[in-house]
Amino acid sequence: MHLFSAMFLLVMLAVMPCEALYPSPEEGWQIYSSAQDADGKCICTVVAPAQNMCNRDPRSRQLRQLMEKVQNISQSMEVLDLRTYRDLQYVRNTESLMKVVEGKLKVASDNPRSLNPKGFQELKDKVTQLLPLLPVLEQYKADAKMILRLREEVRNLSLVLMAIQEEMGAYDYEELRQRVLLLETRLHSCMQKLGCGKLTGVSNPITVRSSGSRFGSWMTDTMIPSSDNRVWSMDGYFKGRRVLEYRTMNDFMKGQNFVQHLLPHPWAGTGHVVYNGSLYYNKYQSNIIIKYHFRSRSVLVQRSLSGAGYNNTFPYSWGGSSDIDLMADENGLWAVYTTIPNAGNIVISRLEPQSLEVLQTWDTGFPKRSAGESFMICGTLYVTNSHLAGAKIYFAYYTNTSSYEYTDIPFHNQYSHISMMDYNPRERVLYTWNNGHQVLYNVTLFQVIKTSGD
Repeated sequence: MHLFSAMFLLVMLAVMPCEALYPSPEEGWQIYSSAQDADGKCICTVVAPAQNMCNRDPRSRQLRQLMEKVQNISQSMEVLDLRTYRDLQYVRNTESLMKVVEGKLKVASDNPRSLNPKGFQELKDKVTQLLPLLPVLEQYKADAKMILRLREEVRNLSLVLMAIQEEMGAYDYEELRQRVLLLETRLHSCMQKLGCGKLTGVSNPITVRSSGSRFGSWMTDTMIPSSDNRVWSMDGYFKGRRVLEYRTMNDFMKGQNFVQHLLPHPWAGTGHVVYNGSLYYNKYQSNIIIKYHFRSRSVLVQRSLSGAGYNNTFPYSWGGSSDIDLMADENGLWAVYTTIPNAGNIVISRLEPQSLEVLQTWDTGFPKRSAGESFMICGTLYVTNSHLAGAKIYFAYYTNTSSYEYTDIPFHNQYSHISMMDYNPRERVLYTWNNGHQVLYNVTLFQVIKTSGD
C-alpha cells in the first residue's frame, strides 16, 4: 500500500501549492526546501526513498497478514469439511446398528431371562461394532472448538478489513484498480519531470546471485523500455568472448532461459555497457571501442579512443585490464580512461553512440590507479577510493561545471572485492560484480521536481 503514498506524493508535488508539501516522515520522503519561482510555480527539493520502502508500510503488513489468515482459515475449513463428510457417513452407516442394539437392550430389560448366552454374545458383538463411534464423537467435539476459534478469527479479520477500508476509503475492487492505473499513469508522467540529482546515499547491498569467477560484469540495458527485462552477464576480465543473455532478472537469478552471444573480438576489463540494444566494450589489447548489436549479432562500428591507455597501463586499483570503462547515464554514453599526456589522471569523454566519436572531454585531475571503481550519474562522475572492504565514494567530478569535490558517501562492500560498478539510469540502481557475487545498490539522489511548463 505504500505505493499509493508515493504516487499521491509525486502527483501532489506537481499540482499543489508549496505550503502543502510536507508529508509525514513515515512516508520516507524528505523535503529539503520549497519555494516559488518568478512565475509563481512551485519548485521543491526532495530526497526520494529507497525502492524497498514499500515493505515497511504498516498497511502493507496488515494486508499481508490478512491474506495469510484467510488462507489458513480456508485450509482449515477444507479439512473440517472433509472430516465432517467422512464422519457423517460413518454415523449414518451405524444408525441402523444402533437401532438393533437399542431393540435388543429393550427386550433384555423387559425380560432378563430371555437373554441367553448366545443372545448376550450377539449383543456384545453389536456394541463392539459401535465402539469406533466414540473417537468420531470426540473429533466432533474438537471440531466444534476449532469452529469457535475460526469464528473468532473471522470476527478479527472483519475488524481489520473495516479499519483498512476506513483508511483507504470505501472503494470497491474495480474502482480501486482503476484508481491505481490512473495514479500509475500520473506517476510515470511525474517521474519524467524528475530533474537530475546529486548522490547523497547508497543502500545496503542486495545480493541477486552468486555465479562466475572473481571478476566479471552484468547489466541490463540502460535505455530501452522498462518492459524489456533482459540481463547480460560477462564472466572474466580478459580474452572473453561469451556473453549470456537472460530473458528476465528472475531467469538470471535461477541461471535459466538464456542465449549465448559469441563476440567476434575478445574483450578487456569489465567496463562494458549495454545501451539501446547494443553492447559497447573495449577490444582486448587495444584502445578500440566496439559496438556490438545483439539483434543482428554483428559489429556496427569500432573506433580507437585516441591516446587512451590499455593492457593495464592505467587500470583501476584492482588491475584487470580496467583501463577503459564505458558507462551510460541520463545524459548519454561515456568513456572513463586516462592518457599519458594526462599523467594517469582520470579523463571523461562523452561519446556519440552511433559513430563513437568523442563529443567532449574533461580532465578530472584524480589519479586513476587510486580509484577502486567509478560510475556516472546525471553527468557527474563518482569515484570510490578502493575496491576492497571499507571503500567509500570519495570523489565527484561535475561535467556541467567542470568542477570537483571530495565526498564521504559510505557503502557496504559485502564481499570485499568489487571489479565492476555501474549505474543504470532507467532503474536508478548500481550494478556491481563483487568477488563472484552479482549485487545491486539502490541510490538516494538529491532531486528537484518541477511543475509542468518548466
